[in-house]
Amino acid sequence: MTQHRADFQYEIYLDGMTGAVPRLPTDLTALEEMAERRLGPGPFGYVAGSAGDGSTARANRAALERRRIVPRMLRDVAERDLSVEVLGRTLSAPLALAPVGVLSIMHPGAEPAAARAAAAQGVPFVLSSASSTPMEQVAEAMGDAERWFQLYWSKDREVTLSFLKRARAAGCSILVVTLDTPLLAWRPRDLDQAYLPFLRGVGTANHFTDPAFLAGLEKSPQDDPNAAVLRFVSLFSDPGKTWPDLAFLRENWAGPIVLKGVLHPDDARLAADAGMDGVVVSNHGGRQVAGAVAAADALPRVAAAAGDRLTVLFDSGVRTGADVFKALALGARAVLVGRPYAYGLGLDGQPGVEHVIRCLLAEFDLTLALSGHARPGTVGAGDLVEDPV
Repeated sequence: MTQHRADFQYEIYLDGMTGAVPRLPTDLTALEEMAERRLGPGPFGYVAGSAGDGSTARANRAALERRRIVPRMLRDVAERDLSVEVLGRTLSAPLALAPVGVLSIMHPGAEPAAARAAAAQGVPFVLSSASSTPMEQVAEAMGDAERWFQLYWSKDREVTLSFLKRARAAGCSILVVTLDTPLLAWRPRDLDQAYLPFLRGVGTANHFTDPAFLAGLEKSPQDDPNAAVLRFVSLFSDPGKTWPDLAFLRENWAGPIVLKGVLHPDDARLAADAGMDGVVVSNHGGRQVAGAVAAADALPRVAAAAGDRLTVLFDSGVRTGADVFKALALGARAVLVGRPYAYGLGLDGQPGVEHVIRCLLAEFDLTLALSGHARPGTVGAGDLVEDPV
């Protein structure tokens, strides 16, 4: 009998025969409230917080909820295959764990725990430039599992080159370049707590272990942490970068390059013209521009502009398996999920992250089948209607 991701529900029901119930909610939208109760206000607020009044994060959810699935009947969905082709790789499902920095503020297991969970569940893990753990240690935790590297593009060309070299050596197959954070947004939740982990030397592990970064310091980060933090802050991102600068990355990264943070169709066209391989339609989970367009509202136009020139991925607002289905119907090839797995990590370490992945994919598998599809590739715009506003 074929194993399906949906079988996770029967595992839960069978465990229930012994009186056991899941340690975490299976409705992943409930994780945020549980995390707020159990985690400190600084760490929780850093993950949960958004730009300004939070309107963009709310719009992300509303845009997904506004789209309604139209199930089709009497289609053979007995055998299902969730696998998808993404940038020359076969993924077991259209899901990856998004780059989330400073995970040590959520759980001491930090990035290696989340990476092991991704590897165990057969989904890619995107290592953040701003991780609490050096990329080499995160890669080691994953064995030979699929991993990508997310770059915050430094002002220092030598640091950027060193990061690219290290990421390649660490087995990262795809470069994900975050474009939407040349400056840190106005985030009241963090400001009200006066909480920025980087100033405490958290989320700086890749920099503080990098030879090009260390070459610019008179003393080691251990001997003079303040100087190291100040250098990190001064180099972390560069608001002066423009489209022609992408040629530098294209020359120095041999594999696929994906630009994260694209919301306008013209930017997708510019990405293709610059020789990029894909884009992530994303508004950084509502963390960068208050009042910005919802990512799901931007997705169809970006996908249309990308055509067959770019692979289109999606994040921002994904909380359920139904959300994954909707993102595919709106034009994405695969989806990145962020906050839910960060909450899962904070609440239960590696098992918590695995729980989030298994719930998402079980619900997606069921949504796919109950909507009349046996594989992700057949999902399209005709599977959705939009509620009138």
